[in-house]
Amino acid sequence: MSDDAPDRETVHVPESIEFPRLLDFYDLQSPQETRIHEFYDRLADGSLSTTECDDCGALHFPPRVVCPECTGEHLSYTSLPHEGTLFAFSVVRGSAPIGMAEDVPFVVGIVDLDGVDVRLSARIDGAEYDDLSIGDPVRLKIVDVVGPTEEDRVFYRFEPTETSV
Repeated sequence: MSDDAPDRETVHVPESIEFPRLLDFYDLQSPQETRIHEFYDRLADGSLSTTECDDCGALHFPPRVVCPECTGEHLSYTSLPHEGTLFAFSVVRGSAPIGMAEDVPFVVGIVDLDGVDVRLSARIDGAEYDDLSIGDPVRLKIVDVVGPTEEDRVFYRFEPTETSV
């Protein structure tokens, strides 16, 4: 793996839960389940991406199937930077989504991606709340989701760059 490749971690979702799969935090990501499956396919391959409207040029995150600016249906996937800065952050200390209760407390944040007009929310791994400051540089981290479905799933998080912690 090259130095430019994002770090990768595997998380495990419990095999059995008392709630329906509907409450699973992570989306089903196959073409049969979602029209933005290319976002997840690209993420599984190590690339954060989103859609850009071929008609008006608007960039959207999360990915869309219809442009909210011009209602055009001609959208293409485009790669996004893997680096950004913390715009805001908080800590989850109480209850958390299914599969994350054992992780409490953890940090969530708003990340401004470098060089594009995209601001997204994500979990921030690798640092405690008190270790972070607004404006800290962060880098993409891809998480492989295991269970409770048979489907391979991925999601994104960010972590501070080595220079910020």
